[in-house]
Amino acid sequence: MAILKFVSIILALLPVVLCDTPANCTFEDVVGQWEFRVSAGGEDNTLNCTKPGPVDHVIHIDLKFPDVAIDLTSGHKGFWTMVYNQGFEVVLNEKKYFAFSQYTDVKSICDQTRPGWSHNTVGTDWACYVGSKIHAEKSSPGKPTKDLSQQLFKTDFAFIEKINTAQNSWKAGVYPEYEKMTIEEMLRRRGGRASKLAMKPRPAPVTEEIRKVASNLPSSFDWRNVNGQNFVTPVRDQGACGSCYAFGSLGMIEARLRIATNNTKTTILSTQDIVSCSEYSQGCEGGFPYLIAGKYAEDFGLTEESCYPYHGQDSTCKKNSCKRIYATNYAYVGGFYGGCNEELMRIELVKNGPVSVSFEVYNDFESYSGGIYHHVALEDGVPGFDPFELTNHAVLVVGYGADPKTGEKFWTVKNSWGESWGEDGFFRIRRGTDECSIESIAVKSFPISP
Repeated sequence: MAILKFVSIILALLPVVLCDTPANCTFEDVVGQWEFRVSAGGEDNTLNCTKPGPVDHVIHIDLKFPDVAIDLTSGHKGFWTMVYNQGFEVVLNEKKYFAFSQYTDVKSICDQTRPGWSHNTVGTDWACYVGSKIHAEKSSPGKPTKDLSQQLFKTDFAFIEKINTAQNSWKAGVYPEYEKMTIEEMLRRRGGRASKLAMKPRPAPVTEEIRKVASNLPSSFDWRNVNGQNFVTPVRDQGACGSCYAFGSLGMIEARLRIATNNTKTTILSTQDIVSCSEYSQGCEGGFPYLIAGKYAEDFGLTEESCYPYHGQDSTCKKNSCKRIYATNYAYVGGFYGGCNEELMRIELVKNGPVSVSFEVYNDFESYSGGIYHHVALEDGVPGFDPFELTNHAVLVVGYGADPKTGEKFWTVKNSWGESWGEDGFFRIRRGTDECSIESIAVKSFPISP
């Protein structure tokens, strides 16, 4: 129990302030005994669970910290993980259960789920379910909605000068195209309202076994140049849509597909299919890589960009008959939400390919033009109007290294803000210090080669 209390402190997530985002719930809110009320099965993945049908059967599950699920009737053990702070997934008795946590306009209801999806592990027998915690404690409170400004973004030249004066690790620059966007559109580029997390877990402790494995890795590595081959697909531009979670997720699948086929498959996957069709995310308002590179890719499959071209806006899903590409064995690096660290990320990166990560975006990051980024907190604060607060931006880690002159360690990361941003669309960020929480919740997934 002491461990749980300690972890609940470091993983505690503050209430959301925007009514259209899912709930913000902690490990401590979710662990315990649950009742899942499941509808009749026999459906496929087109099943609409907005209004679940009559209850067919009830199961009782005990969720133990950090990742053990127990069927209270049979005693069978399985696996569970928090899905960020938005909900949780359970794998038990050859079945998978996923649902977002319940919420209202002003509070999180972490002892209940919204209607969710259940299916067997091979994805052929679908049902709906609703979960509620047995003997639940008081739900996490929330805060009133805060409207975002619709005013146009204005470049703060004094702020950029102060960043460059305060340090010499990286350079801030001016991007005139930002001034064509509203504050809300800039917020979407940072990750979108539905991706906002007030706090993330800290990296997990490193075991001696993992440290030994990591010590045998190369001192630098980059999937853009492995024996002269580039396994990373081109940088794209998400525009004013909060679809970074789709670009970061699909970029990982694209790269790992290239790696698995030695660059004979150079597929570009459709991010618009995710924005318009995925019930596991919130379109241009944001989403999370675990649910896209993992769950959506396994449950529904991904289609190619040529089949469903990106237009960067919310729209009604267009059904199509294009071939789907699937992925499987998705997980957080480290096994569960809160199990990640730098060494595990490097091992996964070198062994299997790029990993999708999320990190906290501060307003100085948008001005990055080169170097090894770290957040610059100016003593006199941020001048001017900054309504953004922290947002959760998803990107793709493709390599790592260290500056030959200073020894400063870095991750090499693919962004989705176009090739004219940063270092040809990429950026470097401090490694080994969990800069902006970039080492806290990496995701891995494995494409099934078509």
